[in-house]
Amino acid sequence: MFASKESFKLAYLTKISESEGITLDESSLWDKYKTLVLLLKETISFNRALTKNSISTKQVYYFSMEFLIGRLLRYYLVNMEVEELVRESLAELHINLDDLLEQEADPGLGNGGLGRLAACFLDSMAFGGISGHGNGIRYKYGLFEQKIRNGFQTELADNWLKNDYPWEIRRADKSVVVKFKGNVQTECADGKLVFYHEDYEPVLAVPYDIPVMSYDNPSNINNLRLWSAEPVSNELDFASFNRGDFNQAVSLRSGVEAISYILYPDDCSRSGKELRLKQEYFFVAAGLGSIMRSFKKRNFPLGDFSRWVSIHINDTHPVLCIPELMRILIDEEGLGWDQAWNITVNSISFTNHTIMPEALEKWPVNLFKNLLPRIYMIVEEIDRRFKERTAKQFIDDVQLIQNTQIIADGHIQMANLAVIGSSSVNGVASLHTMILKQRVFSDYFRIFGYKFNNKTNGVNHRRFLLAANPLLSALITEAIGPGWKKNAEELENLLIYREDASFLEKLAQVKSHNKTQLVKYVKENQGSDLDSQSMFDVQVKRIHAYKRQLLNILKIMHLYNQLLENPNSLPGSHTFIFGGKAAPGYHYAKTIIKLINTLAEKIHKESRVREKLQIVFLENFNVSLGELVYPAADISEQISTASKEASGTGNMKFMMNGAITIGTLDGANVEIKEAVGEKNIFIFGLAAEEVLRYSSEGGYKSLDLYYSNQSLRLCVDQLVNGFFETAGEEFRVIFDSLLLYNDDYFVLRDFDTYLEAYKKLQCSYTDKKHWQGLSLFNIAKSGIFSSDRTIREYAKQIWKVNTRRFDSYI
Repeated sequence: MFASKESFKLAYLTKISESEGITLDESSLWDKYKTLVLLLKETISFNRALTKNSISTKQVYYFSMEFLIGRLLRYYLVNMEVEELVRESLAELHINLDDLLEQEADPGLGNGGLGRLAACFLDSMAFGGISGHGNGIRYKYGLFEQKIRNGFQTELADNWLKNDYPWEIRRADKSVVVKFKGNVQTECADGKLVFYHEDYEPVLAVPYDIPVMSYDNPSNINNLRLWSAEPVSNELDFASFNRGDFNQAVSLRSGVEAISYILYPDDCSRSGKELRLKQEYFFVAAGLGSIMRSFKKRNFPLGDFSRWVSIHINDTHPVLCIPELMRILIDEEGLGWDQAWNITVNSISFTNHTIMPEALEKWPVNLFKNLLPRIYMIVEEIDRRFKERTAKQFIDDVQLIQNTQIIADGHIQMANLAVIGSSSVNGVASLHTMILKQRVFSDYFRIFGYKFNNKTNGVNHRRFLLAANPLLSALITEAIGPGWKKNAEELENLLIYREDASFLEKLAQVKSHNKTQLVKYVKENQGSDLDSQSMFDVQVKRIHAYKRQLLNILKIMHLYNQLLENPNSLPGSHTFIFGGKAAPGYHYAKTIIKLINTLAEKIHKESRVREKLQIVFLENFNVSLGELVYPAADISEQISTASKEASGTGNMKFMMNGAITIGTLDGANVEIKEAVGEKNIFIFGLAAEEVLRYSSEGGYKSLDLYYSNQSLRLCVDQLVNGFFETAGEEFRVIFDSLLLYNDDYFVLRDFDTYLEAYKKLQCSYTDKKHWQGLSLFNIAKSGIFSSDRTIREYAKQIWKVNTRRFDSYI
């Protein structure tokens, strides 16, 4: 990229003069940061122009409502292997690279694991030489910026674009018009029906492209395309403005732009539901319009579309790809139904990410039909034809026919449409896929058994180990060489050091340094003083009842009660670190956040326990903060109710950085246990089949546990008995969820086994050499959870694209 520090400095000074029209001395930190980004982006664009994908390369398009890409500057410097050269060059210009890195905002393009997984997949596709492109929405204000006020979560607009975003390029010439509402007229022409969409409300989808590059592969620069909603006409309603009707003059623009304002608007109202559905169709229609335009430029026969294009839908949000591709093929390209359906099914593949009923989307027919009249007609026809086929194949199975309908009880069931209209349906962990086959989609599995497969999730080890944990990365490279950066499974070569006292001590020093870095961040940003010598027990993830932050809280309350009785009951000191956002309308989850912070305050005020226990809730958890947290963690809390977490990816990030997992046999925890063995992980709680049996057959009574377990009853009672002096009835909703509503997520049922596993964990932690051995073993076995492995499986088995670059490293 740059031959020397002198060539870099010359290029940098030239760029700041060209782009900003100022000298270095006149520039602000933002100007300096932006200049560095533009300089790197120029190099990326040059590589892309030199090595543009061959016309004969199959293109993979990954549709997702979320792409949680995190900050790109340092990551791309690492990928280009120029971080030290740039750092030293800037220092000679009296610029601190770390100051520039802090200027970059975390793009507000996602919430949690779904979006981070999509970003990891894009990185691995670029590394593997796959022509893979993301397709999503350019949210102006993201999900929200979380602030904690008096212990409560408050939501502010995440104005991450306030200074623009220098990594993106606006492509106005590639805009697509998306049509909402209106009427559909039909007429017969040459013996076939032709459909005309009239009187629709047009919205202009304007694409913004972000380059996707990966480590050691400048020859494959992919693209993340994000769509922004704008009015088709930029003209002001001049007459209304002159009449003084200013609201009317700008209302159309505001209504259109709202489509790409925020991620997951509250859908409790009809207007909120309509906005969400608009978002989902908006980026699907824009993306497919762009894909078809690009495909036709390649001059391939339309019948070969699925040979050259793979469209992957990440969860149910982009399922409208199925009827929209049908619409394009029939209405715009003039194909018949059967040929269009064959192309559509063979082009589209679907990943399911949850079995939670509330997340398996469904839309009221009236809302759907009004907003998307032509798409509704196509969905209705897909449903009619599928029911006709199923009735012939399973003539006596009325229940199966009813269970597999797309339109039922006044709603359109998107997961059903996804399974019917895709060539492949995959789960994201072995347990999750088994549940899909045997329970969630069991009827479809009878019909389409050949479609179902498993692709266990993975995370980008170059982002979350190589870049996020430079000291550990250097130690690993010194020990086993650099090959692990390209093939994460080479991490297993670390096992030869498991009994090496010198190496284990170095590993401990790295962890200590990383903990100190997190302590510094918390002090500077939240004012809390953490003990870097304590055990860091971490649970950072979306706040939800099934993820069971509550179980963790009850454990801490139990430890608190024990310490009051016996100050020596807890070996060493423990720092419990929480982080994550609750959906704005999810009152229960927001109450959990308040409970965490209230307990933290109570512990801090109690002199008898605060030297042993400490809680901190990390405000506004995001990718960048995660890159500080994962390397610093000793304990990885993965304690969801078994069967509810499809996979998890935080568990993998913690594991790669040497944290030890305590968790249930849920999601990918099952495969982590298989990888490390039961002696190197702490497992507790009900198994998935037990949870599913309780849920379907009953037999669980939380009150029985409450009355039979004195320690547990004390903790539960403390939610409402004045233990939290300032809370009043604040936590009654949590108390009632456990007892009045019979503890849907089996918190009380798993309480004792959780404490037993935690005691074993504490005992292991006190033996420092043994603990470092556990940590090393987990790092060494984490390679199979790289997203490179996952994407290689997708590429070979679903998308049918070339994997030679991946194969060359194995």
